[in-house]
Amino acid sequence: MTWQAWVTLAVVAATVGVLARNLVPPAVAVLGATVALLLVGVIDADQAFTGFANPAPVTVAALYVLARAVEVTGVLDPLITRILGNHRADTAGVAGSGPPPGTFGRLARLVAPTAAMSSVLNNTPIVAMTAPQVADWAARRGESGSPLLMPLSFAAILGGTVTAIGTSTNLVVSGLLENAGQAPLGMFEITRVGVPLVLGGVLLLLFLAPRVLPYRQAALQTFEESIREFSVAMRVLPGGPLDGATVEVAGLRHLQGVFLARIDRGKQLIAPVDPDEPLAGDDVLTFVGKVSQIVDLQTKRGLVTTEEHHLAGLKDERQAFFEAVIGQSSSLVGRTLKSVGFRGRYDAVVLAIHRAGQRVDAKLGEVTLRPGDTLLLLADQSFYARWRESQDFLLVARIGGTPPGRIRKAPLVGGIALAMIVLATTGVMPILNAALVAAFALVAVGALTLREARDAVDLNVIVLIAAAFGLGEAVMTTGLADRLASLLVGSLEGYGTLGALVGVVLATIMLTELITNNAAAVLMFPIAVSTAGQVGGSPRGFAIAVAVAASASFLTPIGYQTNTMVYGLGGYRFGDYVRLGLPLTVLVVVIVAAVVPLGWP
Repeated sequence: MTWQAWVTLAVVAATVGVLARNLVPPAVAVLGATVALLLVGVIDADQAFTGFANPAPVTVAALYVLARAVEVTGVLDPLITRILGNHRADTAGVAGSGPPPGTFGRLARLVAPTAAMSSVLNNTPIVAMTAPQVADWAARRGESGSPLLMPLSFAAILGGTVTAIGTSTNLVVSGLLENAGQAPLGMFEITRVGVPLVLGGVLLLLFLAPRVLPYRQAALQTFEESIREFSVAMRVLPGGPLDGATVEVAGLRHLQGVFLARIDRGKQLIAPVDPDEPLAGDDVLTFVGKVSQIVDLQTKRGLVTTEEHHLAGLKDERQAFFEAVIGQSSSLVGRTLKSVGFRGRYDAVVLAIHRAGQRVDAKLGEVTLRPGDTLLLLADQSFYARWRESQDFLLVARIGGTPPGRIRKAPLVGGIALAMIVLATTGVMPILNAALVAAFALVAVGALTLREARDAVDLNVIVLIAAAFGLGEAVMTTGLADRLASLLVGSLEGYGTLGALVGVVLATIMLTELITNNAAAVLMFPIAVSTAGQVGGSPRGFAIAVAVAASASFLTPIGYQTNTMVYGLGGYRFGDYVRLGLPLTVLVVVIVAAVVPLGWP
């Protein structure tokens, strides 16, 4: 290989390592890799930034705007209500046992429409809208959402393989095909693979999910059941040593294993609590922490117990509880609540951290946060509006339901979405043009403000997609793709074109579990095209196989963001994903291997 190929291999390997270990946000890692290759002369500026002129990132951005409009206007709310129903199960499940009666029917009504919706809307906002409602629906009936939430995520992923706009990965591969001098993906070109995959996947979910998924307690249920262990209210003794002292001076700021969550002063509520806040006689202080440390509080001079040891003591019409899920690209990953100044930064109190099916039993301020952690928060009513679009949280869900959207605009949003699909499908407009027209129309009719439309676009994803094109260019033009393809073909010698196709699919699936699906698609695309050329296969068919396989992230909670969203909401453990995800992964390999050689001979 040339020195350029060796340098590219080293940069790609380093990038995969950085992404797999979540050392920096994915967009930073991929853009940094592309810039590094530009600086050392492996690629030129046109190659490095070709992705920023490609239709794929812009189309994805426009579809994010559409998805946000669907969310805020509640277009899908009636459908979700109809799917879930209002009846209560006859018997609630018990943690560790099988699901309650009626789960199969509800699962059937949930996964099929979810897959259908995901075929034309980005799957991430669909799960973001639906998962909290499913979890809240289950909680109000005394059930667990675990038999429903993981299948919900998997159905959304499957549905994304049906059309060119079903997921950003399909649009990325479409853009790569354009860069390679081929026609972009047609709206339903990928459908010949997607429909069999959805049909088989939905049947598999219906058959396996009730049997292999344990009945888990969600983060909120675990929190509420153990709240007596770490919530207590204390009253400041009038005229006592703490009356008039600040929180810092009173020694209540840096307590071991416990923290001051709020102060009730008559009709005034103070939360979060500033260290310089002066205490007054008869103030009611609510502490959260370990039971042993809370007992020690009762010996502190100037504080007397109010005998309130329950969650109700934290409730107030001005405040609400929220679940916030930390994603891989969050700036909170690898840091502690204390180091980021969480209470001051977000104006919210973390009452518990839920990880891998269990509450973290440690001093919350010193816990190093990880992707997939679910934070149970107490904050004012505006927390959802202020932080749901932040890159720090993959999902923010108000416990007890999300406030109603702009229902009157829902028909307009539905009509615009339908018009976009018709324009793109009939060929009147390219997918990019139709998506842009839809995005501008949504702002024009008042479904979204300009600020909301801007905030709806996940810039991390857009930059990641655009920057990854430069990395793919380096893999292709340096000859690295040909070399890696030769190694792949050589290792599968004797298995022919079908063996090479399966090898590409398996490599893509393994890569997408380590890094993001879009980055996996960009890195595997040149290798797949080169492999197809060496074994006499269809480069277009191999590219579509990469698009489908890159979306097939079913094995871990952090391989794809919809899996991460439901991780804490369903109270899942890491291994639960393999139980249901492995059969789906096998199904993907089988269907791609069966359909691609026929559809693209």
